[in-house]
Parts: sequence; structure tokens; C-alpha cells
Amino acid sequence: MKKSVLKKYAKLIVRVGGNVQKGQDVELLIGVEQELLATYIVEECYKVGARKVNVRWQSDKTAKVAYKKATVKALSTMENYEIERQRYLSEKLPVMIYIESSDPDAMKGVNQAKIAKVSQNVYPIIKPFRKMRENKYQWIIAGAASPEWAKKVFPDLPKKKAVEALWDAIIKTSRCDNDDPIKAWKEHNDDLKKRTTKLNSLNLDYLHYTSKNGTDFKVWLLPNVNWLAGGEEALGSNIFYNPNIPSEEAFTSPCKGKAEGIVYSTKPLSYMGELIEDFSVRFENGKAVEVKAKKGEELLKQMIKMDENACYLGECALVPFDSPINNTGILFFNTLYDENAACHLALGRGFTNLVKDYHKYTEEELIKMGINDSQIHVDFMIGSKDLSIVGYTRDGKKVQIFKDGNWAF
Repeated sequence: MKKSVLKKYAKLIVRVGGNVQKGQDVELLIGVEQELLATYIVEECYKVGARKVNVRWQSDKTAKVAYKKATVKALSTMENYEIERQRYLSEKLPVMIYIESSDPDAMKGVNQAKIAKVSQNVYPIIKPFRKMRENKYQWIIAGAASPEWAKKVFPDLPKKKAVEALWDAIIKTSRCDNDDPIKAWKEHNDDLKKRTTKLNSLNLDYLHYTSKNGTDFKVWLLPNVNWLAGGEEALGSNIFYNPNIPSEEAFTSPCKGKAEGIVYSTKPLSYMGELIEDFSVRFENGKAVEVKAKKGEELLKQMIKMDENACYLGECALVPFDSPINNTGILFFNTLYDENAACHLALGRGFTNLVKDYHKYTEEELIKMGINDSQIHVDFMIGSKDLSIVGYTRDGKKVQIFKDGNWAF
């Protein structure tokens, strides 16, 4: 990867993704193999006036050793400095920059029940702090090519060539392959805004998904919940930022407890460092009551039992089959990219900030309205070339939302 392109990408992440402002703190979470990109991101943050940038290095390999060797009790213990970090994040509200480069098979061979137990133990400790900062800070997730991830995506290429090919795909799908990526993102956000304006004007009651692969599914929506796409604003500061680079989706949070039918996955799901492939989820009364998979079925069953609400939906997202990401023909084995290549659903936590005037309500009130609350939020892809989505409005009209996998309007 040319240094000039990597610097341009860092600039996009900081200025369009997180939209770091003068005087703000920044937390950068990034893999140990991404030192050069980290350097450019840190440099760009200080260029725009950041007060302080903290870098937290991550390693799949050391994490795997910890999960294999340490006890559940040790891994579940939040030390005082970790508690204080959560307090700092909730009070200072730094911009959070997450760079995703993990190996999709990073935790293969690790006891998944152990990982799940640790997550279940830690979540109640973190949750109060998460509530304190919910919707109040800017954040951004973007990708970076690592050798392990690249070889998963391009197994037939030598390691160096695979990394180069993955970087090329990341830069292209992030709209960073032109002279002015910032302008390109403004135009992209404007287009996505037109889609959500249309969706929000329809007053939709429920959506009906059908596809030749067997998907036949209905999900009900909430009358006071918006569709959102592209960028959003942090509560209080009104700073506009883009939480996902890339992003092609228009999404909403459905009504908890109101979904019926079956959906079939169209792409593998990378979850907790392992792949779940060729799976289906059947819903009754909004709840995932049956899951099947050719690979990773036990992990999928474990996922929907992470807590009492993990089996309910938190998101419905619309992405055209002819999206720039899907048109690359690349299966990324990474949710950030694959979810933006196809329509998807998410099990678990919904988005409280989609409720109209959400800042006027407590989180408990928002949940009571029908927004699901869970420790997980896991996207899985169901979009296909022949997917049809028909919307039914609250005044009895029928509207074609998607036809042959793409927008019908």
C-alpha cells in the first residue's frame, strides 16, 4: 500500500468517519500489525486539533492464548484501572476509532462456551457505563488488511499479494480511490438521505421478505421509529459523523416480539472468531425459535442464548444487491463489509436513537416502546439477487421496496 493512499485513508477515517473536533480526546483501537496506519491516524487527529490520542493495541494471537490458558474468573475480573477507563470513556466521551483487521478464524479451537461465559460476566459491569455514554459520542469502524484476514479472502494468492489485493478492495469500497474522498462521501450521504426520507414518509406497518432460497419472513415496525443511513449526529454536540466506512445500508429497529417466518443466510457470519455458514433462522412471535447451520450450528445456538433478548431482532437493514461492495465479487468474511453488500438483519440490541425525540425518554421507556435490549448485536446477511421486499403501510397500501434484490424506487 502506497503511503500517500494510506494517509488519504487515515484522513477519511478521522475527518469523515469520526469527524474529530478541536479539543476532543480520541481512543484508537487497532491491531498490532497496523503500526503505520495507526501513526497516520494519530497524526491526522492532532492535525485537526485533538487534545490527546490514546492508542490501544490488539492482538488475536495473545487474546487466543488468554482464552485458552486463563480461568473464566480471571478473564471476567474487571480490575480497578479497567473500571476507571470505563468511567473516563463515559465522562470525557472521546471519539472512538475502531480499526478492524482480525482473522475471521482467530478463535478457532477455543472453547466458545468459555468466551461466551466471560462476555456474560463482564457485560453487567460495563452496561451502566455504556448507558451513560449511549448516543453521546462519535465513533467509527473501518477496515485494514492483515496477512491472516487477507489469506482467508484470497487463499490462492501469496501472502504479500493477498494483502495488496485486500487493501485495494478496502480502499475502493471506502470511496477512497479518487482525488476527493471527502466530497465522494458527502454525495453518498446525500443519496442515502433521499432513501431514508422516502422510507420515513411511507408510514410502514410491516415488511414481507421473499426469495427463491426459501426466505419467507414478515417483520413489524414501530410507528415512532425512523430509518437512518450513512452519517448521524452525536446527542448534545450535533456533530455529524459516519460510524461505518464503508456503509451502503438504510436501517431501522423493528418492534420486539413481532416477526414471523424463516430467513436463509446468503453469506457466512464471522462470530467470536469463528465462521457460521449456510444457516437459517426461524421466528415465531418475534423470537428466533429454531436455527440450523451446515457449519457452526452450536455456536449459532449459543449466540441466541447469550441473554434473554439475544433471540429477538434489533435491526432490519436494506442494501441493494448491486452495491459497490457486492459488485467486487469478494466475500470478505467480515461483517463490516459483508453486511454492506446485502440486506441483513441483526439479532440482539436495537438502536434507541432511531426513536423520534429519543432524547426526551429514559432508556427504560425506549425499551418499553419496543426497542430490543441485549448484550449482543450480530448482523447476518439475507440479501439475494431475487430478494423481494414488500412494505404494507398503516393505511392499507402495498409498496414494493425491493425488487430483484435492488431498490424499487
